[in-house]
Amino acid sequence: MKITQVFYPVLFLGILFSSCNQNDSDDFIIEDEDEVEAPVNSDYFDDDISSAMEANKADHEESEDNSYDTNDAIIIQLNGSSISVSGTVADVTVLGTLATITNSGTYIVQGTLNDGQIAVDTESEEAVKIILNDVTASNSSNAPFNVISAEKVIVFLPDGTSNTFTDTENYVFEDDDDEPNATFFSKSDLSIYGNGKLTINGNYNDALTSKDGLVIGGGEFIINSVDDGIRGKDYLVINGGDFTLNTDGDAFKSDNDDDEDRGYILINNGVFDVTTTGGDGFSAETDLMVVAGTFELNTGGGSSNYKEDVSAKALKAVVNNLIEGGTFTINSADDAVHCDGNIAIHNGTFEIASGDDAIHADEQLTINDGKISITESYEGLESNVITINGGDIRLVSSDDGINAAGGADSSGTRPGQSNGFSSSSNSYIYFQGGYIAVEAGGDGIDANGSISMTAGTVIVNGPASGGNGILDFDGSFHISGGTLIGAGTSNMAQTPSSDSDQNSLIVYLSQQTANTLFAMEDSEGNNVLTFSPSIRYAAVVYSSPALEDGKKFNIYTGGSASGTESDGLYSSPTYTQGTLVGSFTVTSNITTIR
Repeated sequence: MKITQVFYPVLFLGILFSSCNQNDSDDFIIEDEDEVEAPVNSDYFDDDISSAMEANKADHEESEDNSYDTNDAIIIQLNGSSISVSGTVADVTVLGTLATITNSGTYIVQGTLNDGQIAVDTESEEAVKIILNDVTASNSSNAPFNVISAEKVIVFLPDGTSNTFTDTENYVFEDDDDEPNATFFSKSDLSIYGNGKLTINGNYNDALTSKDGLVIGGGEFIINSVDDGIRGKDYLVINGGDFTLNTDGDAFKSDNDDDEDRGYILINNGVFDVTTTGGDGFSAETDLMVVAGTFELNTGGGSSNYKEDVSAKALKAVVNNLIEGGTFTINSADDAVHCDGNIAIHNGTFEIASGDDAIHADEQLTINDGKISITESYEGLESNVITINGGDIRLVSSDDGINAAGGADSSGTRPGQSNGFSSSSNSYIYFQGGYIAVEAGGDGIDANGSISMTAGTVIVNGPASGGNGILDFDGSFHISGGTLIGAGTSNMAQTPSSDSDQNSLIVYLSQQTANTLFAMEDSEGNNVLTFSPSIRYAAVVYSSPALEDGKKFNIYTGGSASGTESDGLYSSPTYTQGTLVGSFTVTSNITTIR
């Protein structure tokens, strides 16, 4: 084993012995212990939406759905307390303020209905097309819009129209019925198209529900609901539209738990402004898939309102949560992005404040690209296996920044709660690219198993104190590429493993105040590292290709620097030397300076 030579100036030796109570033999430490290396991760979870949809039931949309012909349309005129029909009267049955469509075809509904219902009940194998032309409808004992039976119902919202449907707090049912249970209700496949406006006030239960599939191709939606907002039981597909939802339950939901190819949500585009008081923003029983869109999601009262027994997640799925793009501004009481199974983020822009985990997957979390800014979280990224291949990730957490652990959601680690996660030798973190900056109140990078780093930049600020460390792993940390720099407490400081292909350095210091510079220069005075930790620190861990065997470096604290700085790390700075901490020559995989 090669010995690391460490040289200290006399001034620093006095501080060293008084603060660390070390003797001369402890001026360097070389760690060499039996470790289990994290396997190469070439088979990480990387499903995309196209492959996921091959396993899901196709939606009911057909090419001719998004059009209509009014030449033979039947007009249903709402006259406040009465209803009149012009056209083929036999296709519409009117009983007081109840109009029931009994055949396929095209229908124009217009006017005001003070206390009644537009219903569809037909055995026709062709679609029923309904054009809403400035409709205002309410019902004091049931749903104002009710599809009882149909092959498919297609609703159109023409440009410039504004339509409103409102129900009551209490429904009156016949016999043992419990449906309809939404203001705008369909027991059959339902599609909605157009650019008009649809306001739905759900005072009894849900606002807009299809018990089969629901496809939305456009429109402006204002949804207020005492429970769920928009629900497609078999699937919910949104291809466009402008949505403003205020709900006590889930805002968007698909909850078929009987068929593994249903219960999914697919968002191809749209603008979503969502506020929930006690539910999730998007909740899919199987897959949640986002291609594009603009999302502003506030769930459960926001990040300051975490409650252990309330699910108030922003983007939640049970099987897979797949994001290929979109712009997300999330303020969630619970996890911002969550899956009981796997998450793959292929791209997108995220601004996240979470009362619990920012991004959590029980099984695997893969980040391939995107810009992720987490300003508040309990834990930033959490999963059994975490693979980061790319992207720009900056996160702040009150506990662990990035945590690999096996089991269910770890919210139970909060004081007074049980821990759902367990230590697992199969829990891994793979840094294979990207830029990651962590500011953590707990462990910066924590793996109940092992860590592997082959590329990318990882910056860790924290923790400043307590029984946590910059790095915390139970197995090994094998590093073969990339740049790792971390500053924090010296209580539980760990370094990458001694059998790594890239050399590492750990420096123990007297307590340094936040923003005190830590710098390295080579023997010729060239700046190698200038780092300004955002927290107070007593240890620095560093690994990069610059730590070549045989090279000599000087370490400084303090001084000043100018140049481009990001997350405390300077690129090509002009550094004015501060206090010389020590000099060393790289002669081993791990250089430890105390």
